[in-house]
Amino acid sequence: MPVRRLVAFALLVAALFAGGCATSGDTAPATTRIPEAGSTAQLRPGDSLTVALQGVPDPSTNNVQIDEQGLISLPFIGAVKAAGSTLADLSQRIRETYLSRRFYTAVDVSVVVTERFVYVGGEVQRPGRISWTPDLTVAKAIQAAGGFTLYAKENAVSLVREQAAYSVDVKAARKDPSRDPRLVPGDSLQVSRSPF
Repeated sequence: MPVRRLVAFALLVAALFAGGCATSGDTAPATTRIPEAGSTAQLRPGDSLTVALQGVPDPSTNNVQIDEQGLISLPFIGAVKAAGSTLADLSQRIRETYLSRRFYTAVDVSVVVTERFVYVGGEVQRPGRISWTPDLTVAKAIQAAGGFTLYAKENAVSLVREQAAYSVDVKAARKDPSRDPRLVPGDSLQVSRSPF
């Protein structure tokens, strides 16, 4: 009788162990949830803008890019903080700066975003900048960069957003689009090399 109990106990432990192994492979690995970034309406370093000054004796159109410090440079007034602002806020700030410094008595300012980018590097066919669109996801950005190289580690792509890094399993994202996070302007993807 004790032998039967021992065998039954051994079979129970083996079944639990095998069941635990089977389910751990079926479930998604625990990952840190990627937070939504601030509103895409907010300007970020790297955004390309067109700033038009009208209603003045010398109307002009200035093509500028927000630098790493979040600034743009305009004629007569120099550096203006742009990152973190909306287009309307930036237009108003530029207008007020021109008026307060008495360069113009009246000026109309319009600001338009011409291009926004995400960056893809590492083991992709064509690393570099990719134009951002509202529907751009990690998998789509990799595809726009020519796809993975032969040695890419597809299940651990690093997404850097606002000075924090997150791991994205692009293999799983292809099968389950809910695991393919949308990108925001300024995001950076780094595809590391697989050891195999």
